[in-house]
Amino acid sequence: MGSKRNLSPDIKKVLVTGGGGFVGKAIVKMLTEKGVLCRVVGRNSYPEIEAIGAECFIGDIADPAVMTVAAKGVDTVFHVAALAGIWGSWENYYNTNVLGTENVIQSCRINKVPRLIYTSTPSVVFNQQDIIEGDESLPYATKFLCNYARSKVIAEKRVLDANDMSLLTCAIRPHLIWGPGDPHLVPRLLESGRRKKLKIVGSGENLVDISFVENVAYAHILAADNLKNIKTAAGNAYFIGQDKPVVLWNWINSLFSKAKIPEVTSSVSYQAAYGIGGILEFFYLFCRIKKEPRMTRFLAQQLAKSHYFSHKKAQKDLGYHPIVSTDEGMERLIQWIRGNENKGS
Repeated sequence: MGSKRNLSPDIKKVLVTGGGGFVGKAIVKMLTEKGVLCRVVGRNSYPEIEAIGAECFIGDIADPAVMTVAAKGVDTVFHVAALAGIWGSWENYYNTNVLGTENVIQSCRINKVPRLIYTSTPSVVFNQQDIIEGDESLPYATKFLCNYARSKVIAEKRVLDANDMSLLTCAIRPHLIWGPGDPHLVPRLLESGRRKKLKIVGSGENLVDISFVENVAYAHILAADNLKNIKTAAGNAYFIGQDKPVVLWNWINSLFSKAKIPEVTSSVSYQAAYGIGGILEFFYLFCRIKKEPRMTRFLAQQLAKSHYFSHKKAQKDLGYHPIVSTDEGMERLIQWIRGNENKGS
């Protein structure tokens, strides 16, 4: 486990897009603890964020005028906001993830903001095959089974291509972000587990990277520090995660066991899950059902295939090492789950 490094004293005021979300909030908390002034832009006000001293600016990143005002007077922008998920129209993903990112870049130019750190995803290189100890030399994917990944490829390219002497940029690619306060991955797993709707897809032996949310925030802050000082991160993307990948289904069952949910024992072949996903996708599109199908081809691949990455480049350039271990993160997560259960009882 690593130890936190101090942020450069020259970083004084930042803008965090999506600062009311899971990762954005973790970045804001870590920065305010270091005495950095934070402004958050999002579609709502966030009392919890305001309570720790951050300024909330309400607006849509897809609106250029909003971003121009939001980025005024800051020295660093953390662009975290994105439309996530594995289902939805290309128009929605394009407007938020591509046009929104272009607006962020343009707002940095207009306001002469010198640093931009972008929250990306390993999905930008997922080529529908196992990825074993992949590194940043992997090419961008060219075929996509979900619009999220497709839009993030375009957006990351925009950010890294924007890198120059007046605007230094880099991208952080965390995989499967989890931890207390998680509104996405963990709640969905717990709900599916309680309803006994989960099946192991494939052999159940696939290895994946996971990223505790505090480690993700720390990596972003290390990137900002690098861009301010030695600048070796400029124009680069970085995979980050825990020290080691986990066997995905063992990790899920460990979570279920600690949360007193029956472990997943039944299974379905990858080929069957992929086929079912394809059928459901066709049906949902044909019937114009906006709700996400229980299985998609992309989800089948994510649940069955190995996808983990080398973090050596992040270690070398950023000095990144996880500050929260997987075991400690699981303990914190379980405490949060139990605390929420007690509130609801």
